[in-house]
Amino acid sequence: MSDFLIRNARVVDGTGAPDFNADVRVENGRIIAIGDSLPASGTVVDAGGRYLAPGFIDAHCHDDLICLREPERIEKIMQGVTSLVVGNCSFSLYPTVPGSADNLRQHFATLLGEISADEVFDTFSSYRDALQAQGISLNVISLVGHAALRLAVLGYDDRPATAEERARMQQLLDQQLADGAFGLSLGLVYPPSAYADTDELQALAQTTGARGKILAAHVRSYEGQLIESIDEFLGLLETSRAPGLLSHLQAAGRPNWGKIPKAIAQLEAANARGVDVSFDMYPYLAGSSYMLQLVPPAMHAGGVQALMAALRTREGLAELRRSIEDPNAPWISKVAMIGWGNVRISGTSNPALKKFEGLDMQQAADQEGSAPFDFMVRMILEDEGQTTIVMFQLDKDDLRAACTHDLHMVGSDGLPRPGTKPHPRAFGTFPRVAGRLRRDEHWFSLPDAVRRMTSVAARRFGLKDRGVIAPGMVADLVLFDETIEDRATFDDPSQLPAGIETVWVAGHAVVQNGKPTGARPGRVLTN
Repeated sequence: MSDFLIRNARVVDGTGAPDFNADVRVENGRIIAIGDSLPASGTVVDAGGRYLAPGFIDAHCHDDLICLREPERIEKIMQGVTSLVVGNCSFSLYPTVPGSADNLRQHFATLLGEISADEVFDTFSSYRDALQAQGISLNVISLVGHAALRLAVLGYDDRPATAEERARMQQLLDQQLADGAFGLSLGLVYPPSAYADTDELQALAQTTGARGKILAAHVRSYEGQLIESIDEFLGLLETSRAPGLLSHLQAAGRPNWGKIPKAIAQLEAANARGVDVSFDMYPYLAGSSYMLQLVPPAMHAGGVQALMAALRTREGLAELRRSIEDPNAPWISKVAMIGWGNVRISGTSNPALKKFEGLDMQQAADQEGSAPFDFMVRMILEDEGQTTIVMFQLDKDDLRAACTHDLHMVGSDGLPRPGTKPHPRAFGTFPRVAGRLRRDEHWFSLPDAVRRMTSVAARRFGLKDRGVIAPGMVADLVLFDETIEDRATFDDPSQLPAGIETVWVAGHAVVQNGKPTGARPGRVLTN
């Protein structure tokens, strides 16, 4: 069904304007008319006074792999998401060159578990073709991960790139951008992206800016060096003239709470002087990552196997213990700021470790009769670095300041790993914004909530025909009612939300009467 009339809807058009009652006609997958009492022809959908909004855009997620394995993306379409942005925080499944594919698989496995040889790709085009050959329910927008570029040229070496190596990375990046990838993502806390110096980052930013593509960044620190890390990112944007997206703006760890207003002021000042930058953030007080984020980047040199080998030595264990437990160590660990009890095990690859999913590190260590540090080392070795964690680390006032600012757009930052206990944001982010935070917490009006989930991201990524309800736009739409609500919790994180009636992608229903239809009308978008 791509030709139909939606009758009696309360249209929330994505611009932030007040909602209004109207009919909406769709033909050939696009909106062709909006008005009162449009003439009926063909199929008529009675909205019954429900809200009709543009399909939600997940501006930051890690669904690169799961899109290949579960192309219907049920937990996303059931939230009203019709487009998602992958390749974030330097993690993308491409590009590879001869000899780099295994390193890229190993790198990605630390975040999302075991990856097969046919799940990494030599180019953006081959990744796009693989997705489109099997069909997909929603639209995919892909960024090029900096880590893949570095692995292709330097491997896991912890050193600056030479001029020749920078040129090779630029050439590899430019090929992906020319073929339609939307931009470059940095992950400056995650090795090997963390090993890049200013010359390398500026070179890659220049390549990105020259193509008019977006530069997104997980900055070097969201903790004590947050302000300095934002300055580094803004410097890259200023010299390259690339439009920028600061990933998941936050101030992590109690010693850093209260820094978000200053960080926002930095971004406002940058925009005032002509730097085009905005940010995304998820609406939860906990974040999620891999367990190896608890290990200093320097110890990742050579890759996961090299780290594991080091942890089997007395010297390596001592180095890691000093980094985590010594308050005078130059590297400030997450554990030092938030404590073992605020680090929850969310996903493992080793079946023998599944029993620990859902426990925090202190609970799991106590259960095993060991110290938390020793238990962490055991997890790294027995799970080969493939353990994911949830970290309770943010302040509610900071979160509200970020999520209610005009530069903010909504991104789930979900780490989908079926069969584990992931962060609930993968299943609940968008209904949480449109539901409890809007309705119960009064963080924003419904038009403003919808704007943050639609047109703000559409503009940032240059989606000229999505993100608002207007004639000529692609009919990516979501119909929901006042009961919209996230139901996923940290203890039961895979519950689907309530209140979503119908979701259309290019005029085809992917959710109907609150249930997935199995349709796969989505595509990999190019820019």
